[in-house]
Amino acid sequence: MMNITAITISTTIDTTLEAAWKFYNEPEHIVQWNFASEDWICPSASVDLQPGGEYKVRMESKDGNMGFDLEAIYSDVSAPEQVSYVMTDGRKVNTHFSESEAGVIVTTIFDPENTHDHETQRAGWQAILDNFKKYAELQMETPPDFE
Repeated sequence: MMNITAITISTTIDTTLEAAWKFYNEPEHIVQWNFASEDWICPSASVDLQPGGEYKVRMESKDGNMGFDLEAIYSDVSAPEQVSYVMTDGRKVNTHFSESEAGVIVTTIFDPENTHDHETQRAGWQAILDNFKKYAELQMETPPDFE
């Protein structure tokens, strides 16, 4: 049996715990940040945020030449501290949110797949998390329009 070493990524976001949770888990926000580079998009996301609920996102290149669907089943939802899911191929993903003096620390630990090397996977997932940080902090700078 192959020994799978989980990969850990993390960032600190200048926001509140509640806002980080909302921006990370609500479909209307996920589609705004869930891609690793500016030449990719996340055109759709659906979330049934409860244990046993489905998580589905579509990621594709802006030119339409590549794309894939990520589907998973939530295994743990402990708002606003932790969300975990198991992807259709059996890999586990756990994201933890904690407050610090510097902001909200978001840490994701995920099982790697067998196609790409660990560093490539770590870099790709970290780029998505960095995009999440940028999006969340921008949301906090832009007050909501209550008209």
